[in-house]
Amino acid sequence: MMLSPAATVVILAFAGLFGLVIGSFLNVVVYRVPAGVPLTRESRCPQCGAPVRPWHNVPVASWLLLRGGCADCGERISARYPLVELATGAFFVLVTWSALQAAVPASGADAIVLVAYLYFAAITVALTLIDLDTHRLPNAIVLPSYAVAGILFVLAAAVGGRWSSLLTAAVGGAVLYAFYFVLRAIKPGGMGGGDVKLAGVVGIYLGWLGWGALIVGAFAAFLLGGVFGIALILARRAGRKSAIPFGPWMLAGAWVGIFAGQALADWYMGLFAIA
Repeated sequence: MMLSPAATVVILAFAGLFGLVIGSFLNVVVYRVPAGVPLTRESRCPQCGAPVRPWHNVPVASWLLLRGGCADCGERISARYPLVELATGAFFVLVTWSALQAAVPASGADAIVLVAYLYFAAITVALTLIDLDTHRLPNAIVLPSYAVAGILFVLAAAVGGRWSSLLTAAVGGAVLYAFYFVLRAIKPGGMGGGDVKLAGVVGIYLGWLGWGALIVGAFAAFLLGGVFGIALILARRAGRKSAIPFGPWMLAGAWVGIFAGQALADWYMGLFAIA
């Protein structure tokens, strides 16, 4: 089924609004999961203890209306909260737009795959911020992602008959997990256990799209991480032995593979084609 321009705009607008709401929830996840605080606990101002009322939780708008402060005591609320919400909303729009461009005509299986990649976008935001804050990739987020990806991709394969994509997703997850496992075994201090567990999730999402996406996405992680590390050293913000969170670069590389991996792989192989 071909989508009209009006339908596309409606879908993208919904994706953006949905992303804003998810971004608001991710702010809670980023703070509470590393601290071991239940996600179901009522939100309160850390300064005065006043409960955060539902109408104070409207993404972005509440922060602006309250002028970035608590409604009861005026305690400043970091601008990171609305920025995370906006970034997640924009991320959801980008992922949805990319999916709509790739799936012409669209099918039920494509809708399931879109849900899978929107979930991956959400955990990308959460894990990136947590790793930057704490140098950790919590099992509470990483391990359930195997089940979520597995269920959604098996369902998509059953609905759309994409069994070959499911196979490459499974192999991709196993291969990338094994690769990171070996790297950690060779140099234990250079790779964290969380990176190894996340590698399997990344491999599943890249593998579903094909070998080109998998190879480009895996390579891009080390390229981006290496460039960032060199930049920090040149700026004298870090030394050669400084610990730098690698999770964000694994995830950034994954999205390079998702958005452009197959095209980059085809371009590269074309360089060796015989005219």
